[in-house]
Amino acid sequence: MAARHRLLATRSRNDMRNWIVKRRERTKHLIELGGLVAKAGLIELADDDRAVIFGLLNDCAAKLRGPDRDQMLMLWRRLGRRAFAPSPDPTQADDSFDR
Repeated sequence: MAARHRLLATRSRNDMRNWIVKRRERTKHLIELGGLVAKAGLIELADDDRAVIFGLLNDCAAKLRGPDRDQMLMLWRRLGRRAFAPSPDPTQADDSFDR
């Protein structure tokens, strides 16, 4: 019985059927997106209210459907890249003033 259970567990871990691979990729993608919501601080700012977060995301989606789509994407992309950029290490000496 234990050997059968181990065999089934091994098969399920190594099961590379197309639909399982796609499901795992989608799950990973959704987890990453949820992580971005958390990283932006929206969970705390919205008091963990899913309706507020969903309303905020719907408002953003409506802006992307509008005439200013390209400008909004450019602005949000710039802000996102800036937020992802490593912040300067305060322990490193800044010698830019010596030049």
